[in-house]
Amino acid sequence: MRQIVLDTETTGLEPSQGHRVIEIGAVELVDRRLTGRQFHRYLNPEREVEAGALEVHGLSDEFLADKPLFSQVVDEFMTFVSGAELVIHNAPFDVGFLDSELEHLDRQLPALGGVCSILDTLELARTMHPGMRNSLDALCRRYDVDNSRRELHGALLDASILAEVYLRMTGGQTSLTLELAGQAAQAQTSVTRPQERPPLLRQVASEAERAQHRERMAQIEAASGGPTIWQRLADSGV
Repeated sequence: MRQIVLDTETTGLEPSQGHRVIEIGAVELVDRRLTGRQFHRYLNPEREVEAGALEVHGLSDEFLADKPLFSQVVDEFMTFVSGAELVIHNAPFDVGFLDSELEHLDRQLPALGGVCSILDTLELARTMHPGMRNSLDALCRRYDVDNSRRELHGALLDASILAEVYLRMTGGQTSLTLELAGQAAQAQTSVTRPQERPPLLRQVASEAERAQHRERMAQIEAASGGPTIWQRLADSGV
């Protein structure tokens, strides 16, 4: 299975208002293992970054001025993601922006959903943890993923963090459950397995010991004025 964990940064919140993608970060998973392959590009949006967005990611107009246009990296990007499952937190936001970028190109390129399947980890988290906060930072705390480097949002850093969160969300609990089940089965087996015990030894009194016993019983009977209770039980067949 090939998956691409992806994140973007943008000039604002709404592509319908002319906002653009300014950073794409993506890391590759194959059979749930990071391969080391990644796609990372800063982009010149050909417009100003809104002040609110700048506070989130810190990517200024000056920094982006000499970066390539989306049209210059689109072929490389589409080659990297095609045929994979895209894993994205709040996928409608990122996919909406990327599809908008594709529509701006006069090349009739397909939308992302036409070349990839898409998994939204925000929806997955809401299903797994209903009623709880499910932002990426909240999931990092819940799954003990280190996000101390995340002072500002960055597409490649967030994609790398999301990859670790996703793997723990979808694999760690299963592994723990199987491990605990195995331990419980082993404990149950060890408790219920019958113990093999050595045969009981039967100690038989010698004739001399029986004679001593009869003599002692006679002394007790003489002192008590009648047969002992043990003798009465023996005589009754008990």
